[in-house]
Amino acid sequence: MFHAIKWLSGAVAAGALLAAPAQAETRVTYKSAKAGTSYYQMGVQIAEAMKAGSDGDIIVTIEEGQGSVQNVMEVRARGGDYVFTTPPALVGLAQNGKAMFEGKSDPAFDNIRALFPIPSLTMHFVMSDDSGVADFADLDGKTLLLGKGSFGAREGEKYLKLFGLEGKVKIADAELSNAVAALKNGQIDGFVTAGSWPAPNVVEAAASTGVTVLSLSDDQVAETKRTRLVIPAGTYAGQEQDIVTTSLPVVAYATTKLDDETAYQLTKTFWESKAEMAEGASWWNGVDVDLMSTITGKIHPGAIRYYQEAGIALTDAQM
Repeated sequence: MFHAIKWLSGAVAAGALLAAPAQAETRVTYKSAKAGTSYYQMGVQIAEAMKAGSDGDIIVTIEEGQGSVQNVMEVRARGGDYVFTTPPALVGLAQNGKAMFEGKSDPAFDNIRALFPIPSLTMHFVMSDDSGVADFADLDGKTLLLGKGSFGAREGEKYLKLFGLEGKVKIADAELSNAVAALKNGQIDGFVTAGSWPAPNVVEAAASTGVTVLSLSDDQVAETKRTRLVIPAGTYAGQEQDIVTTSLPVVAYATTKLDDETAYQLTKTFWESKAEMAEGASWWNGVDVDLMSTITGKIHPGAIRYYQEAGIALTDAQM
């Protein structure tokens, strides 16, 4: 998931009439996701916010990412100019050489430090009103589009197994990009998608055909071992009640190679610009200080300075 950040700072010696401005340029790559995704668009917003919030001193350049794992792996070859987004769980796996990072350990992983949270990957089980599906038990005998290869597809398949629905749901062989059209045409009863909320494809489906987004019970949330998240009533057309679902937190990271002042300015400008960014895209409404608890590793010293100034409590593990 990710994008690029280019910082221009001018230093003019005060009181020196003939002093020429000394300009230092630091290029920071902010890397997130593939172009066309909501997370790429978030990077565009962050770039605009950094420029406006710093009076043009901070210019963000976007770099397309190929996935969260790859974003972490690139830490091994990148310098202090690298900022990226990934779930905190992947940072922990990288630092411990587990799962997809087994045999690929690198001391550079130990230098990863968090800056600020961004919208979480949020699970949506989206069912057409015509399907009559109101809870997971009703999925028996229905046709569901999971997509292929994505976090949402893998997570959706896992949930079907956990909730006793393996082999009882027909899985449509189609790409997630076709989900709304397939739902409208009655080719599927529902689809599974994971992304920021409000999710654009869910907004479209709710407005055009009418949908029910399934809620999980507290026991089901516990079974998934994911973070509980509530999508407020009224987020989608026709949604009269809160939706209880699960999420995978996502955080913007740098490494200790990034200088403290740059990390401080990045973090400060992000939080001070968040409300304005939410006016352009409501997914930023899902980011608040409560998400700081999802950062399970250490936070960059420059970012810590901002959080201390803002009176935002941090844990010992984050320090």
